Amino acid sequence: MNQLNFNSGIKTALAAGLLAISTWANAIELKPFSQSELSAVQQQGRPVVVHFHADWCSTCVAQAKSLEALKADPQLKSVTVLIADYDKEKELRKTMKIRSQSVMVVFKGPQEVTRLAGQTQAADIKAAFLKAL
Repeated sequence: MNQLNFNSGIKTALAAGLLAISTWANAIELKPFSQSELSAVQQQGRPVVVHFHADWCSTCVAQAKSLEALKADPQLKSVTVLIADYDKEKELRKTMKIRSQSVMVVFKGPQEVTRLAGQTQAADIKAAFLKAL
């Protein structure tokens, strides 16, 4: 009887591990911004978000925590988030008409579908990302 319980415990642990791995495989992809990556994802017609982030910005830090929480959401598995350094990406800010940090520009392929400015709640961020699916 003890051996049976032990085997059941191992099977449960393995199943939980496989579920965790499969969930991780469906995660939002967070990457540093590059124009080539943005272009590649847009050409594939996939959803992509450019997040203008600054390490000194408390709102941006809160957004980063929400993005981490959303990484495992299977509904958002095809979303790529490119993190643009607000202080360094001056030309990109000009091109996208970004006037402050903590802005997320959401695209479906090359088409902009929405923007978020200062939202930190995971549910609000998710709702915006879903518009690109």
